Amino acid sequence: MSLHPTLQPYADAWTHSIEAISELVSPLVEGEWNRRTPCPAWSVRDVVSHVIGLDCEMLGDPRPIHTLPRDLYHVTNEQQRYTEMQVDVRRHHTAPEMTSELEYVIIRRNRQLRNESRAPGTKVRGPYGSELTLEESMRRHAFDVWVHEQDLRAALGRPGNLDSPGAHIARDYLLAELPAVVAEKADAPRSSAVVFDVHGPIEFLRTIRVDIQGRGTLETVPALGPAATLTLDWETYVRLACGRVTPDQVADRVKAEGEPQLTAAILRNFTVTP
Repeated sequence: MSLHPTLQPYADAWTHSIEAISELVSPLVEGEWNRRTPCPAWSVRDVVSHVIGLDCEMLGDPRPIHTLPRDLYHVTNEQQRYTEMQVDVRRHHTAPEMTSELEYVIIRRNRQLRNESRAPGTKVRGPYGSELTLEESMRRHAFDVWVHEQDLRAALGRPGNLDSPGAHIARDYLLAELPAVVAEKADAPRSSAVVFDVHGPIEFLRTIRVDIQGRGTLETVPALGPAATLTLDWETYVRLACGRVTPDQVADRVKAEGEPQLTAAILRNFTVTP
């Protein structure tokens, strides 16, 4: 029995990111767990609690029975309440409790992955009571854990792994969302094209082409005479797409050419994570 080859890249990306997270937080003293991260309203402790919770759900553990406080101003809907449960239940855990639980969850997940023999298309439980394939579940999970590794690195002043296996999963995950951002959310003109030129540890040039019906498709062929071109570095791209910064906060790191209203609409709708 062994992990299906289709699933191996996601397992490798998760392993790389979770080990990096463990290495980042193991030496932290109590006060450092309270540092603010770019993830809205969450501290270092909160982000690690969320990552632990994500892996507990991948393991099939029952969700905690816990009542959220009424004064969590950043929790405004049921999806956020669902996510916050795994975080708030650990808010008063000490540094040793946090690192011990993280290490234990990593051991359990590694064992689970070693024994994983299900096909990629197997239906599994997803967030919020949803059902999705094992492949999609592992893809999302690899993406989530890498993004939260970056949150912790930003909070702790330890940049790195912007070109790791998780980063490549994140690139493909975020690129898949671009057609909807451009064609639907930003309402780009029909029969037009928008080019994204991204440089840095991960580089790519992609075109979103909008057809006569208003549908967007992702292409690797450069467009001649695009309606707009956005040039930015990879880290800024991730931070915008994951809602860690607003367009105004990184205006000096994004070069926008073409129709100003269109580029503003794209950047305004660039966040694709919940």
